Amino acid sequence: MRVVVGLSGGVDSAVSAYLLKKAGHEVVGIFMKNWEDDDDSAYCASNIDFVDAAAVADVIGIELEHVNFAADYKDRVFAEFLREYQAGRTPNPDILCNAEIKFKAFLDHALRLGAEKIATGHYARVRQSATGLFELLKGLDPSKDQSYFLHRLNQTQLSKTLFPVGELHKTEVRRIADEIGLPNAKKKDSTGICFIGEQPFREFLNRYIAKAPGPIKNDNGQVIGEHVGLSFYTLGQRQGLGIGGVKAKGAQLKALQAQGLRGAGEHAPWFVARKDIEHNTLWVVQGHEHPWLLSHRLHAQDCSWVSGQPPAPGPLAAKTRYRQADAACTLSSAEARQCALNFEQAQWAVTPGQSAVLYQGEVCLGGGVIDDCDTPC
Repeated sequence: MRVVVGLSGGVDSAVSAYLLKKAGHEVVGIFMKNWEDDDDSAYCASNIDFVDAAAVADVIGIELEHVNFAADYKDRVFAEFLREYQAGRTPNPDILCNAEIKFKAFLDHALRLGAEKIATGHYARVRQSATGLFELLKGLDPSKDQSYFLHRLNQTQLSKTLFPVGELHKTEVRRIADEIGLPNAKKKDSTGICFIGEQPFREFLNRYIAKAPGPIKNDNGQVIGEHVGLSFYTLGQRQGLGIGGVKAKGAQLKALQAQGLRGAGEHAPWFVARKDIEHNTLWVVQGHEHPWLLSHRLHAQDCSWVSGQPPAPGPLAAKTRYRQADAACTLSSAEARQCALNFEQAQWAVTPGQSAVLYQGEVCLGGGVIDDCDTPC
């Protein structure tokens, strides 16, 4: 087949291209430039990644095309990212980027080049069921599985997609890259979002969202500090609150000690628990297991289902954030665009704007954007 591979400059997409070429496919590489604003900075220098991608293409022996999707990215991903933060929610732009850029704009471009399939270096798998439906499966390496970020892919997109490293563990990918002499075999994995890079997140947001200071209150309603703007905080956040050293007292101290927290009477850590947009108030609590941080139920909207239809209500598993083990839950209701979940065990810091993604064993069913939970999140 003629397969167009998204070469990012990283080792996973490089090995994906190699494996496809080794299997006898006609492979073409495309480097996607998705961000331009900081391109000359140390934070997001895509030209370095392009040089790495070009070196990989040379070793493997494939063509490489440089394609600029920056305008699409700014319109479809970054604009939504800012809208969500300005509304006090915490979005996941990587999910939107996959749905709008890597498996839409990139897929369309690849098809115009005559591709029969596209491929990326994601740790996930695609399987066609006996009924003809395409299923999105977890990657075999549980520590690298990226199906969470791909849950918005539909049947048309999955039918055209290959994930060559989804069958491998990361250690094997590194071994292959080293064995065949890929120049990026030991390159560090990229983390975070390209348009933020390694710069402090608050510093980045300052350039696009105005500060709106307001009170920080504890669960007794006492003002214990001042925040710089609700957009700059997320539920469960512990660092950067500027209120360290406030001692727990009375009933609050007893509750912390009941959790078995050492040093609770001294300086127990604070966590962001609620964001009151109407009154511009940030609510914080002490103790990781404070009731305000725990939710047994959630509602999600803007749902997308891999099969094209919502799953039937019943027992499933879900993730409410990427770095989380599957949590047993019951899908109490599901429609084309919204769903409600009940969890056997309370989930920690369920965050509006993040995605709740549903699983049935190794099969990713889809999910939606969290907009409400059983604590006033």
